[in-house]
Amino acid sequence: MEPKPASLTRWIDEYHNGVRYGLEGKVLFNEKSCFQQITFIESKRYGTALLLDGCWMTAELQEKSYHECLVQPALCSAKNINNVLIIGGGDGGTARECLRHAEVKRLDLVEIDRRVVELSQKYLPTLGGNAWTDPRLHININDGVEWVKNKKGASYDVIIIDSSDPQGPAKGLFNKLFFENCKRILRSGGVFATQSESPEAFRKIHIETIKTIREVFDFADPLYGSVPLYPSGWWSWTFAAMGKQFYKEPIQQRAQTIASQCDIWSIEWQTGAFKSMPASIHRELSQ
Repeated sequence: MEPKPASLTRWIDEYHNGVRYGLEGKVLFNEKSCFQQITFIESKRYGTALLLDGCWMTAELQEKSYHECLVQPALCSAKNINNVLIIGGGDGGTARECLRHAEVKRLDLVEIDRRVVELSQKYLPTLGGNAWTDPRLHININDGVEWVKNKKGASYDVIIIDSSDPQGPAKGLFNKLFFENCKRILRSGGVFATQSESPEAFRKIHIETIKTIREVFDFADPLYGSVPLYPSGWWSWTFAAMGKQFYKEPIQQRAQTIASQCDIWSIEWQTGAFKSMPASIHRELSQ
C-alpha cells in the first residue's frame, strides 16, 4: 500500500461533550473575522468543508442532507413563495435551494459576517452555484435579529433560519422575541423554518427551541434526518405556521418539480421524517 501524502494525513475535528467529529484532510484557509474563526478544509471524503469557530457547518459532498431538508418542506408548502427571507446561510446552499423555485420573485439573504459570503464564494462555489448571480437574490450584510425587528409586518411568504449553533453571532436567533418578530413579518399562509439542532447532541436546546416556537405559532413540528458530519449525525429542522400545518401539506405540482432535482427530499421522505420523533422527546414536549 502506498503511503498517504503528508498533506492529507491530518485530522480536523469538532469537539463536543467528549466526542470528536472529524474529517481527514488539509486546511485550505483559516481566518479570524470580526465575528468568528472561519476555516475551510479539503477533505478526502466530502470535498471542501467549512467550519465556524471549530464547528462543522457544511461540506460540498454532503450539504444536500441539510439544505434540502431545511428549505423544501417550507418552499413546497407555503401558500405563496414570492418573497423569501433567509437569516444566515452565508455559504449559499439555502439560497440555491430556494431559487430552484421559479415562483420566488425576491430572496433576501441576511448574513452578519461578510467574510463568510466572500470566502464561500471562493472556496465553496458549488454550494451557491448560480444563486450568487441570480438577480432575485439580494445579499444584506446585517444582523438578522435587527432585520426582523425593523421589517414591516407581513413582508415575507417564507422565513428560513439557517444559523450556526446558538452561541456567538447566532445566539440571538433562539429566543421568543426573535420568533415573535418572525411571526409578525410572516404573511398569511406562510411558513417559518429553522434548523433546531440535534435531538441527541443538543437535546436541551432542541427541546427548548421547539417549545418556544410553539408558544409563538399556532403549530410547530420538528422533522428529523441525518447529517453525518454534525455532532451525533442526527439533526432536526422545525417548521411553524399560523392557522394550519401548511408545512405538512406540500403543493403537489410544486413538490414534484423540485423532488426530481433532489438527492434527499421528497414528499415520501418528508412524511416519514415528520413522524420520526423519538418517544422520549414526544413525552418531554407534551409536559
